Amino acid sequence: MDYTTLKTKKDGEIAIVTISRPDSLNALNSTFFKEFNAYLDSIDKDGNVKALVITGDGKAFIAGADIAEMQNMSKDEGFQFSKTGQNTFLRLENLNIPVIAAINGYALGGGCELALACDFRISNNYGKFGLPEPGLGLIPGYGGTQRLSRLSGLGNALFLSLTGQMIDSAEALRMGIVQKVVDASELLNESLDIAKKIIVHGPNAIIALKKVIREGNKLDLNKAYDLESKEFSKLFESDGPEGMKAFLEKRKPNWN
Repeated sequence: MDYTTLKTKKDGEIAIVTISRPDSLNALNSTFFKEFNAYLDSIDKDGNVKALVITGDGKAFIAGADIAEMQNMSKDEGFQFSKTGQNTFLRLENLNIPVIAAINGYALGGGCELALACDFRISNNYGKFGLPEPGLGLIPGYGGTQRLSRLSGLGNALFLSLTGQMIDSAEALRMGIVQKVVDASELLNESLDIAKKIIVHGPNAIIALKKVIREGNKLDLNKAYDLESKEFSKLFESDGPEGMKAFLEKRKPNWN
């Protein structure tokens, strides 16, 4: 498929997608959601992709949803636009492979919400974060009200959402929204290096980790422990034997 809002490439087993609508600071519109879902379809079908890095074109990661498209929507159209974003970002969140947001600038509104749906976030020192929707008479509609509170705590979520205040990457790091801040020139390389450190591990173990941490976070603690034990035991029939044997034989595991 030829994309008009995305640039795609691969670095070995790592897929890299760049949201590319630089004239609108990569604002998210209906075309983006259609193309991004098609891109996720291609990731699902490609058995050689073990990690995904998402970044933005130009000086913005994503500056928000496309207000020009939204301004004349009816209530029903607004509901559907919200559900489209929620469903897309939930799909991104539930990918079996690790997903890293490489935040190269403004991550506002829908852009912040997309970043929150990734497994973790690396920002350059120009990163800016915020949920400015109240200033438009709106609220975040792509899951941001729920993900931010779970990630950064209730107080931080209410503070950022109610004030609409934009924070820099250092403050985002303090709040736990991003996991690392690097120089702008190192952002993509650092994100790729982190992805490479992940994909050398047992592929089924990585899938299990994402499942146990994400699903367990929504469960009662005892049920989460049960889920952990269940997924732990399954690995004795997949990655575990080779990984432990390789360790004892002082060699790299052959996951194939």
